[in-house]
Amino acid sequence: MIMLTKTSGERFLVNHLQIECIELIPETKIVMMNRDFYLVLESVQDITARIADYNAKVMDVHRIVTVNENPNSGAPAARSSTQRPGFRR
Repeated sequence: MIMLTKTSGERFLVNHLQIECIELIPETKIVMMNRDFYLVLESVQDITARIADYNAKVMDVHRIVTVNENPNSGAPAARSSTQRPGFRR
């Protein structure tokens, strides 16, 4: 989720995965998948940068969590993202 500011000055969090499009009328208009919209103070460049930063943080956490354990430690190795439960090659 990313933090944005409405034209009234109210700050709010928006799920960036639910953004359908961003319109550039004199203000920046965020249109959501359910057709709700928000007029925000941030520019398109700022919004896309915030989305990219958030996605990078999520990927960093994912990388840390899926690092394989040391095979000699006795702990089971983490499942790779391409393996599904019950699926064998």
